[in-house]
Amino acid sequence: MSNERTPLPIVVLISGRGSNMRALVEHSRAQAGSYEVVRVLSDNPAAAGLALAKDLGVAAAAVPASGSAAGSPSGRAEYDRRLAAAIDECAPALIVLAGFMRILSPEFVNRYAGRILNIHPSLLPNYPGLHTHRAVLAAGDPVHGATVHFVTAELDDGPPVIQAVVQVRLDDDETTLAARVQAEEHHIYPLAVGWYCEGRLCCREGRAWLDGAPLLTPVQYVSDTSPAGALSGGAPQGGAPSRSRRETGS
Repeated sequence: MSNERTPLPIVVLISGRGSNMRALVEHSRAQAGSYEVVRVLSDNPAAAGLALAKDLGVAAAAVPASGSAAGSPSGRAEYDRRLAAAIDECAPALIVLAGFMRILSPEFVNRYAGRILNIHPSLLPNYPGLHTHRAVLAAGDPVHGATVHFVTAELDDGPPVIQAVVQVRLDDDETTLAARVQAEEHHIYPLAVGWYCEGRLCCREGRAWLDGAPLLTPVQYVSDTSPAGALSGGAPQGGAPSRSRRETGS
């Protein structure tokens, strides 16, 4: 009898180039992982990530936002219903936002509560919203990074899962800093998605849980470029602080 598990289907939502989507697809195939990207959807018919997904052999389609969908609450609700219908065709275990630039309605988020992950280019709760690299440079912060978190109705405020830290260099501009942060995103997003699809990660009681314990702080991903000691590891409630980790296959 084989012990191999069938990969769980996930849907990835994009608005642009889809670099994190590509990292997820390639990681799942290289590692024979616990998930499979079965469809890529975009609110932007011209998104380069749609062509990229098709080149990778993944079904991809646009769910374009009409003028009304960008304005009134009723228009946004109508768009979210169309998006949900396209998602539900695949019956995914997880929805993954990878540069999806629309703000999802509370009704949409509640429909898939605990089943939506997002990645944000900052060390949340610092710098929610847009232009995070610019804000970090303007503030003179010594470190920057990215956070994978569960999605809730509040923008960039859902329970964090894992973070990667990069050091801000004296000669950095927005472009160079963004490139290094994105390189770390390509490590931590497949990890978090894999944990979820392996049954190790879930969201309940307003917190992310990993391996049966709630995370008091997000797991810290350690790479060769991480500044040593910049952040401590996550701590499961009632236990000793977990060590910063560099997972096999990352």
